Amino acid sequence: MNLLLFSDLHCDTAAARSLASRAKTADVLVGAGDFTNVRDRENLPLCLDILRTADKPTILVAGNNESTDELADYCRDWPAAHVLHGSAAAVNGVTFFGVGGGIPVTPFGAWSYDFTEEQAADLLAPCPAGCVLVTHSPPKGVVDVSSRGQSIGSTAIRAAVLRVRPKLVVCGHVHGSNGQTGDLDGTPVVNAGPGGIEWELG
Repeated sequence: MNLLLFSDLHCDTAAARSLASRAKTADVLVGAGDFTNVRDRENLPLCLDILRTADKPTILVAGNNESTDELADYCRDWPAAHVLHGSAAAVNGVTFFGVGGGIPVTPFGAWSYDFTEEQAADLLAPCPAGCVLVTHSPPKGVVDVSSRGQSIGSTAIRAAVLRVRPKLVVCGHVHGSNGQTGDLDGTPVVNAGPGGIEWELG
């Protein structure tokens, strides 16, 4: 299965158009959050309207710049889209499990859609073994180094990866590590970024 992974578009319509064009060869699109900026619901459709023209099954989680409810509301009339948050969806025989939002809580203030590590652990509890795990935030210690050189990933996500051994982890959020691929005890972890990464799932 060929996946097209992306995150952190932040209203970048040129990046969305490039992804939609590349989606012709993809089986599933996987978006790891931050489609708009600062919970701007008016501009949430900017990139999503372009991506849905690809007419492919699409897995989405919210970033910290939109909520799960806001994303799900947009996707109500997009039957190919699956918005995940502490939940799973099966596409072409592959199980995807997702958790959105900033984890741990960001320093950005009340507008940011964030969760504590404890809340994240509860959301990740049902994550099945061998799935594709899609989270906005990266696991602690892997593709999570900020532009200031700090490791700011999630300990709860890291623990879940070590517990359930996903086939792949797709994330974003930490722009300083966008486009990078790492490894967590044998599990590949991709901080997809707006440029997108094509991934062949074995």
